[in-house]
Amino acid sequence: MKNYTITVNGNVYDVTVEEGAGNASAAPKAAPKAAPKAAPAAAPKASAGAGSIKVEAGAAGKVFKIEANVGQAVKKGDAVVIIESMKMEIPVVAPADGTVASIDVAVGDAIEAGATLATLN
Repeated sequence: MKNYTITVNGNVYDVTVEEGAGNASAAPKAAPKAAPKAAPAAAPKASAGAGSIKVEAGAAGKVFKIEANVGQAVKKGDAVVIIESMKMEIPVVAPADGTVASIDVAVGDAIEAGATLATLN
């Protein structure tokens, strides 16, 4: 049994590989040992000060488009960011009326469910 650290698309995985028991058809098994380590946090892309209302991703995916700008007034339900997940475009909407205080992602960024994409005041 050997332990390896593998990086795939910027995500780091610790894996353990076991050798087969002499069966030629048995391939080595690799399984994640722990959850992927988070990539280093980047500074907000366009920040006028973090707001108190978080706009969070509902699903993991990739940032497809940014619909709002810092300083823009938004109403509850207005799209702030659009993410692409499983070949679908999913709008992430403002949870309340407010003004965009920061956009914390850029187009093309990979994001996890629950990640803060923007903040509102």
